[in-house]
Amino acid sequence: MSATRWNLVVSTKTDMTLRQFLANRGGGRKGDLSRFVEEAVQSHILELSAKEAKAQNAGHRPKVIEDAIDEALGWARRG
Repeated sequence: MSATRWNLVVSTKTDMTLRQFLANRGGGRKGDLSRFVEEAVQSHILELSAKEAKAQNAGHRPKVIEDAIDEALGWARRG
């Protein structure tokens, strides 16, 4: 997997809290901080995407949404 380097600025408190959290979980090895940030970003994107989808679908009847899901799953399975 290719990687991109990020330069981030966080508060000293956040830095210390995260490093202590990782150390308490047996972490502190090379790459632990990067893995934690990557997982956190992916999780947050998923959470925001789900909220957005729910907001977009709020005005639709459940049957319409279920039919759209079934159609998408059928298309994906054929592909």
